[in-house]
Amino acid sequence: MFRKLLLPTLVLCGMLANTHSLASECDDFTNVELRKLRSEETVNLCQFKNKPLLIVNTASNCGFTDQFAGLESLHKTYKDKGLVILGFPSDDFFQEEDDEKETAKVCFINYGVTFNMFATSAVRGEDANPIFKHLNEQTSSPNWNFYKYLVSADRKQVTRFNSRTKPQSEELVSAIEKSLK
Repeated sequence: MFRKLLLPTLVLCGMLANTHSLASECDDFTNVELRKLRSEETVNLCQFKNKPLLIVNTASNCGFTDQFAGLESLHKTYKDKGLVILGFPSDDFFQEEDDEKETAKVCFINYGVTFNMFATSAVRGEDANPIFKHLNEQTSSPNWNFYKYLVSADRKQVTRFNSRTKPQSEELVSAIEKSLK
């Protein structure tokens, strides 16, 4: 019986030590644990330390929802170069599904999204998730769905792009490529 408990205990201890180590090495706004969309799995965003982030507030029933395809294309093009795309579904503009299962269907089945998508949360006001609270302080709250925030690898610069800025736009692609240098 002792042997059966030893391995799981050691694995758990290792995971906890790694999480503590990760958190102690990450002293910025990304030191937060967030639940993935339609999953019990959580992600500590510190694992993306020293990589530029493209953070997007999304919605499943918006005129800009087709931008998921462009975001996925950016992900495939730049993920091996270091860009991390993070999607945050939000119903702040009343265009998100009430059921996470339906949100996941739009993202993963309809658009084939493979970048990290998180559980539906607020992106504006006092209830904004911790990532958007920081972004809103650095720039301003999104005025609509599919606002994009490009955060430098050192976390010191945040560039905000509105909904009309398409993922493949010269402006956004140029900023991404600059952030990867």
